[in-house]
Amino acid sequence: MKINAEGLELVKDFEGFRADFYNDLAGHKTIGYGHNCDADPNKCKDIKAPITQAQAEELLKTDLAKFEGHVTSLVKVKLNSNQFSALVSFTFNLGQGNLASSTLLKKLNAGDYEGASKEFGKWVYAAKKVVKGLERRREAERALFVKA
Repeated sequence: MKINAEGLELVKDFEGFRADFYNDLAGHKTIGYGHNCDADPNKCKDIKAPITQAQAEELLKTDLAKFEGHVTSLVKVKLNSNQFSALVSFTFNLGQGNLASSTLLKKLNAGDYEGASKEFGKWVYAAKKVVKGLERRREAERALFVKA
């Protein structure tokens, strides 16, 4: 399964486009739509900033493929396109390890879709402080997750 158009737009909207390198909230060297250079320093060595939105979208689609794979391997129950896309956005933002160890995943794999949807709102902290942008993102992911 692949992230759907609504999920892709959700990620793009919350990541925002940056043509030049910058440090994200966690201090990671980043470019485009949240392309994390620190995760693999070799993947940014050939990028010449500034980049275009088209280049950023290609980087994002390549990055998202990895997270689509993580969601596919971790989730053991049937998902619709919106549920899958919400989880890809969540995992792209928080990392595979956080999804893997989450109560959200445990509830989901137990077939408790409603309980899983309520877990999104717990993932709104950075440096032990609530971040308004993360609150908005988790609510958008949850809304997509529960959308028929």
